[in-house]
Amino acid sequence: MSKELLENADLPEEENELYEHFRFTVDPGQTHLRIDKFLVNKIQNASRNKIQAAAAAGNILVNGKAVKSNYKVKPDDEISIVMSYPPPDNEIIPEDIPIDIVYEDDSVLVINKVQEMVIHPGYGNKTGTLVNALVYHFMGDPFFNPENERPGIVHRIDKGTSGLLVIAKTEIARNHLARQFFEKTSERTYWALVWGQLKENEGTITGHIGRHLKDRMQMAVFPDGEKGKHAVTHYKVIERLGYVTLVECRLETGRTHQIRAHFKHIGHPLFNDDRYGGDQILKGTTFTKYKQFVQNCFKILPRQALHAKTLGFIHPRTGEKMRFDSELPEDMAQVIDKWRKYIAGRNS
Repeated sequence: MSKELLENADLPEEENELYEHFRFTVDPGQTHLRIDKFLVNKIQNASRNKIQAAAAAGNILVNGKAVKSNYKVKPDDEISIVMSYPPPDNEIIPEDIPIDIVYEDDSVLVINKVQEMVIHPGYGNKTGTLVNALVYHFMGDPFFNPENERPGIVHRIDKGTSGLLVIAKTEIARNHLARQFFEKTSERTYWALVWGQLKENEGTITGHIGRHLKDRMQMAVFPDGEKGKHAVTHYKVIERLGYVTLVECRLETGRTHQIRAHFKHIGHPLFNDDRYGGDQILKGTTFTKYKQFVQNCFKILPRQALHAKTLGFIHPRTGEKMRFDSELPEDMAQVIDKWRKYIAGRNS
């Protein structure tokens, strides 16, 4: 998977693919030996417990099939160790960056990501990311794998988007959660402030999403089957605020910039979304005071007005249904309140 895709993805389908980290061919003279013992001798700094955990998670393959830790290797066996993340190519620097922890146990961590925080180090963002913060937070945790380039990242939200994320603390938890996101059994709702008045109180936006043909930093909506991947966004109106509308969005799929691209496609870009044209005054009057009001709102909320408000999933260890809700961040709440007062003053 490309780093470009990883940096921009809300939840790419490819997030669920497996990457080979190690491969061994068993010598012709090898005696039958448990695979966990065999691999301890082959992989530097690997403990038997870690290898057994990898086997339990289905990450050890022999001749292309997952095996348990008690499997006995035979001459000429092809052994692969695969993970749901690419092999590390850069050292991640632990950084003591505050993170808003909503819930934590020995399997999962739920956080409320602040706006403007990048998820993963990449070009131009080597430090100050959520991953740097997680590596620091997990230091000394017996469940944490320090060699993992993307510790526990199961799904993603854009840099300028705030809200809830679940982090897996073990490989078993990561695979379990990744499967829920891939099979669309997890629950995710977002609140967005969009330009204009939607005609219906509820609706569904469909359309394949793929990389824009001219601007590689944007995603675009294409006719079904022509390009991109199938994408579905359900929405309902929360509050009508004159020239903008507060909506709740429920994702049926998790494509890169899905909400942002879909609402631009139907003529309602997210408020102050500079990548999709929402940073212009798209609706309203020509009065100078109105223009100044909108510019002030842009200054208060210098990002797209999008927040991952609720998150639900089945706990990977207990099987319990977990559901979390978050308050709107101050910048978005303040702008919504300013629109309420503006509309109330205009109608008085």
